[in-house]
Amino acid sequence: MRASKGKWMMLAGAVLALSSCGGGSGGSPALPSPPPAMPGYLQAAALGIQQLQTWYDSTTGLWQTTGWWNAANSITVLGEYSKLSGSTEYLPVISNTFTRNESGGFLTNYYDDEGWWALAWIEAYDVTGNASYLNMAEEIFSDMTTGWDTSTCGGGIWWNKTHTYKNAIANELFLDVAANLAERVSDPSAKTADLNWAQEEWQWFSQSGMINAQNLINDGLSISSTNPSSCQNNGQTVWSYNQGVILGGLAALAQLTGNSTLLEEAQTIAQAAIAHLTDSNGILHDACEPNCGADGVQFKGIFVRNLAILNAAQPQSSYASFLATNAQSIWNNDQGPNHQFGVVWSGPFSSPSEGAAAAQTSAVDCFLAADEAGAQP
Repeated sequence: MRASKGKWMMLAGAVLALSSCGGGSGGSPALPSPPPAMPGYLQAAALGIQQLQTWYDSTTGLWQTTGWWNAANSITVLGEYSKLSGSTEYLPVISNTFTRNESGGFLTNYYDDEGWWALAWIEAYDVTGNASYLNMAEEIFSDMTTGWDTSTCGGGIWWNKTHTYKNAIANELFLDVAANLAERVSDPSAKTADLNWAQEEWQWFSQSGMINAQNLINDGLSISSTNPSSCQNNGQTVWSYNQGVILGGLAALAQLTGNSTLLEEAQTIAQAAIAHLTDSNGILHDACEPNCGADGVQFKGIFVRNLAILNAAQPQSSYASFLATNAQSIWNNDQGPNHQFGVVWSGPFSSPSEGAAAAQTSAVDCFLAADEAGAQP
């Protein structure tokens, strides 16, 4: 907030100096209005959600301007806001989205899309206690397990059902969903099965090569054309969300097993991400900015959401500070009309050409993460 105030003071000084030079007869130009002072993080999230809901289509249960998997993240954000605030205002929205789309089972040709919806319904179950949501998450995960294949790369699930790519996000989601289901399901055999899947996934993922020498996770694996069991890190972009989902999955698995080394692994990845994906002011960025398409606008919110989960499991004051810095920068530097937020959290605000609702969800994720971490506005 100090940096923002300084910016406006310098701008005001420049205008006053220009008007004192006597040039022109039109009077001093008007100063642009600075953003209002940042409220509490939950209030900032509430204002952001109000704008998010202007894109909600109640007939489809989805959000205009953005895609299928992004809608799952919007449901997760509404659930998290409801949990942190105690508000029931958006529970009917969650219910409507479920009802409008449950006939398809939230299944697609992409296992990662399925993982996002499984996490969304786990969140909805946590907020409401409605077993239908948890049952749906279990059914989605059951379908995800059909993507596991040991003949290529020695294990892991495919990104899609045509088996063209083994990547980080699908497998991180597989771990995260499995561990979170194991924490919640009541049937002992189902709990054991979910836990076994989570452990098998991490054992494979940690040795797959996707975690590079900088402790960052690249996008996926290159598969040898002559030896499918031989795979290596493909060196593709280090996206923020690939550094995020793994944190939530490892935190959940550590809770289940009592294995503190899992939290140490998560801390290493989190700290590497913060060190390599932030600017000199500590603001998080993705390589695609400012033109991140319909998908990339979602990524940073997923990272901060999962960083807050890791912080709840093993608090670090540096994480709370990081989340506060980013939340404040979004509010002060990346805010447009009607509390719309953009893609570049360091600013300036620009409404994205694609995925406006996803960018909005991402920003709200940061406000909620800052609140959950107990950061001071």
